[in-house]
Amino acid sequence: MKYELQPALPPPSSMIGVVGWLRKHLFNGPINSIATIVVGYFLISLLVPTVQWIFIDSDWVGDSRDACTSGGACWVFIANRLDQFLYGFYPEAEHWRVQLAFIILIGSIIWLVLPQTPKKGLVAALLLVVYPIIAFFLLYGNAFGLVQVETHLWGGLSLTLVLAVVGIVASLPLGIVLALGRQSEMPIVRSVCVTFIEIWRGVPLITVLFMASVMLPLFFPEGMSFDKLLRALIGITLFQSAYMAEVIRGGLQAIPRGQYEAADALGLGYWQKMILIIMPQALKLMIPGIVNTFIALFKDTSLVLIIGLFDVLAIGQAANQDPKWIGYSTESYLFVALLFWVFCFSMSRYSQHLEKKLHTGHGNRA
Repeated sequence: MKYELQPALPPPSSMIGVVGWLRKHLFNGPINSIATIVVGYFLISLLVPTVQWIFIDSDWVGDSRDACTSGGACWVFIANRLDQFLYGFYPEAEHWRVQLAFIILIGSIIWLVLPQTPKKGLVAALLLVVYPIIAFFLLYGNAFGLVQVETHLWGGLSLTLVLAVVGIVASLPLGIVLALGRQSEMPIVRSVCVTFIEIWRGVPLITVLFMASVMLPLFFPEGMSFDKLLRALIGITLFQSAYMAEVIRGGLQAIPRGQYEAADALGLGYWQKMILIIMPQALKLMIPGIVNTFIALFKDTSLVLIIGLFDVLAIGQAANQDPKWIGYSTESYLFVALLFWVFCFSMSRYSQHLEKKLHTGHGNRA
């Protein structure tokens, strides 16, 4: 008697598609079903009026608060203050300089991110060495026929990005040096690095900014003065490098001891071993921690308000005090929160992309 295999039957319609997903994730038992209904009720009760206030009943076009008559969000306020949110008090006729500086930065980052673009090493070197000089002369001026714009006029989102980008770029290599120094076999080097890290991690950033703004000039020779923005950048970089050092040290400790021994067996020197063998593996493992530190730094830039620098949050708070627009602080804070969220979420998503690309989840399986 001959037997023939019958074709597999399709799954029940209740187990696939939207219905199947709902049954599997939201209604897969009495307790989960009740929880889904309760949470869904509260979410709908909260989201419906919020969406209606933000989008449906809101006002978008106008020149004054008289245009806000619908009872919803008054985005006219944001539209009229948009230049200040983006550029602070930077002269309007010179906005093109800020735009050009960030267009070059964004274009270079896109070039490095895209997988098929050539000469990434050259572009990265130019971005790290040449771009800061170009950006400085574009933003500050006083050369090549550009009008000088003092740093106290910088503000808004552009100042936030300057603080974040400089802090991120400068704190990473300094953190690597501190982490290596903390693991050094030389007692003096190790002691200096440990002391530096613990002191800077033991004080809040607000205190660091006050010290950088008030006390740092006391250590310079008489007659020598540092710009307030530069002092803030120095304080943020030193503060963040201490946290970065601990993230990197954790990655270095996650590397199996056999990797160190294998590098020593090959006759590699200390720096060859670190640059060619240890650090590339450690950096892959440290991607989530490094990006988390970068996100924290980006948000901490709002603290520069206390030393008189007007980042995007400070600009929003100043705009809220305008007698012509009093009463629309909610829209201001929502807009600032959206800006922060967009940049932080973008960094988070890109870090996840790097993790998948480099297979960091398998870093210890060798």
